[in-house]
Order: sequence, then structure tokens, then C-alpha cells
Amino acid sequence: MAEKENSKSENTETKKNEQIREYGQTKLEHNIHLLSVIGEIEGHECLSSNTKTTKYEHVLPQLAAIEDSSDIQGLLVLLNTVGGDVEAGLAIAEMIASIDKPTVSLVLGGSHSIGVPIAVSTDYSFIVPTGTMVIHPVRMNGTIIGAPQTYDYFKQMQNRILGFISGHCEAKRERLEELMLDTGMLTKDLGTILVGEQAVKEGIINQIGGIHEAITKLHEMIQQSHQEA
Repeated sequence: MAEKENSKSENTETKKNEQIREYGQTKLEHNIHLLSVIGEIEGHECLSSNTKTTKYEHVLPQLAAIEDSSDIQGLLVLLNTVGGDVEAGLAIAEMIASIDKPTVSLVLGGSHSIGVPIAVSTDYSFIVPTGTMVIHPVRMNGTIIGAPQTYDYFKQMQNRILGFISGHCEAKRERLEELMLDTGMLTKDLGTILVGEQAVKEGIINQIGGIHEAITKLHEMIQQSHQEA
């Protein structure tokens, strides 16, 4: 009997290690699921094997499983991303925002570009004091056709991003557009870098904090949801 229990415990631990290694995800104690968004958010095209990526085809099914699971009570999202594919990033953000369980995000290192919508998609958000967020216009790789329709499409994409961010945090859309189109901070680009407290003051992130504050807040939200139920 003891051998079976030890074997079961070892299998569970092995499975958790595989989840962390393959997908950057694991299940914490107290039925909290941990999702990490790191490196570049990969879209419909595969990136180089030398590039750290978060693959949206891995993340979306897992988020659906989290919503459907009766065991998982909350979601913690850790972010250290340079951004990436706009469509994939927005898809992940929309999925997280629609989960009917307490969710908390924590920005570590940085949450740049399309990482910003993901950071604000949770019910509550934290950023470490040295964490950064970069807000800039949509960039496009590959051949670009110099036609009015192309610029209209760029504008539509930016409006989608601005609309999502402003709809999930305290920052106003007009202010976000000012930050996005600022010409005085990035040497060869438009945009703004916000560090720690600046992101909080702009109303994009709720609070300065680390992993302890994020998990404590998530536990409080889970307990409150149980009381309301």
C-alpha cells in the first residue's frame, strides 16, 4: 500500500515537472493554476528554436480546461514577455478575461507590447518595482503594401488593443494613445516605457508587489468568491 502511494506521488511530481518544462504551467497548492507567459508570444508561424516562446496553441486549451475544472479555484499569470503576435496575444487576453474564476497577474521583468493586454486581462494585477511595460504602435513584419487599406488595417488593430486595455484597467483610452504615440522616449520608435510605480500611477496595473502579494491576493479573492456563493 505504501509503495503504491509513493509511486502515485512520484508520478504526480513527474507530471508537474513535465508541465513546467514543456508549457511553463503547473498546479499550485490550494488548487491554483500557474500560467507563465515568457519570451515571445508565438502566433501562426513557428519561431526559431533558439527563441523562448509562449505558444498560444498550448495556452488556449489549458485556459479552457481551467474554466471547466471543478478542482481549480483560481489562476495566477506570471509575465516576462517582449510581446509578439498580436492576434495570438489578444486571443490569450480575451480567454483569461472571460474565465469565471478569480485571476491575478504579476509582471516580472517586463510585459511589453501585446503583453500589456494580457497583464490587464486578470481581475487584479501586480508589477514588481523594477518591472517594465512598453506601450507602442503595432509593428508589422514582411512585405507591406503602401495603400490606404493597409494603414486602415493598422489603425483597426491599434483600436482593438487600446479598446481592450482601457476596458480592463483604470487608464483612459486617450491617455493610452498618448503613451503609444510618444516620440520623446524610444530612440528609434514611438511609444513609452513604464517602470513599476509608473504603470500603477497611469492606472494600467493595480498595485506594486511580488509573488507573495499576488498569491495572498488570489487566496483572498477565492475565499470571497466562496462566501458569495
